[in-house]
Amino acid sequence: MVDLGLALRRSRALGSIGARPDAIRVPLDERQDRSRSSTDPLLGRTLDELQPDRHFKGVRHLVHDEPDPQWLLRPDVLRGLGELARRDIPYDLLLRPLHLPLVPVLADKLPSLRMVIDHIAKPSISSGEFDRWARLMEAVFPLTGVYCKLSGMITEAPWNNWSASDLRPYVAFVMQGFGPARLMFGSDWPVCLLAGTWKEVFAACTQAMGPQPVDLREQVLGATAIQFYRL
Repeated sequence: MVDLGLALRRSRALGSIGARPDAIRVPLDERQDRSRSSTDPLLGRTLDELQPDRHFKGVRHLVHDEPDPQWLLRPDVLRGLGELARRDIPYDLLLRPLHLPLVPVLADKLPSLRMVIDHIAKPSISSGEFDRWARLMEAVFPLTGVYCKLSGMITEAPWNNWSASDLRPYVAFVMQGFGPARLMFGSDWPVCLLAGTWKEVFAACTQAMGPQPVDLREQVLGATAIQFYRL
C-alpha cells in the first residue's frame, strides 16, 4: 500500500472477513498503528510484525476512491504489493468496472500475489450496467490467482427497491466464469445495512445462485474463503 498504516489506523480494525456480522475485527495496538508507505524500507518489517497475529488475514485499499484511475500500477504501489506477494499475504481489490483492465496487468507483474475482487467490481445494478462490466470481467476469468467475492451487490441496486432477481444475472455470470473454487460469499456488513440486513443479503445471494449441489453451495458460502484467507 502507499500508506498501509494510515489505512489501518483510519479503520481502527484489520478488517472483517466472513459471512457473519461478528466476523473477525481486531483493534490496532500502537505497534500496528505506525504509518508505513510502500516506499518506506520498514514496510516489510511492519508486515512481518503483523503476520504472526492470527487475526491478520489480508490487506485492502479503497482503490475506487483514488483520483488516479491507474493507481494500482504506480511504481510505489507495485513495490508495496510486492511486499505482500513475497509474504503470501492476500490482497482485496476494491474496484469499479473501469479498474478491471488493470487486473491482468497487475497479475502479470506480480504473478504470486493472491487477489480477490470485492463486490464483483461494483457494477451499477441500479442503472442496469451489465454488458461493459461483463466484457471487462471476462478478461479476468483466466487469471487463476484472482478470486471474486459475491458481496456489496444490494448497495449497487436501488436501496429501497431491490430483489434477488436483480442480482441473478451478475451472480450467474461470475459463477460461470470463476467457478465455485474461486468464488466466495461476503456480507459487506455493516455497509449492507444501507439497503438490507445481513440475513437479507445472505438470502438474496443464495436465491440469486439458484438451486445448486450441496458441495458447490458450501464451497461458495464458506470453503473458498477459508482456503483463500487461510482461516
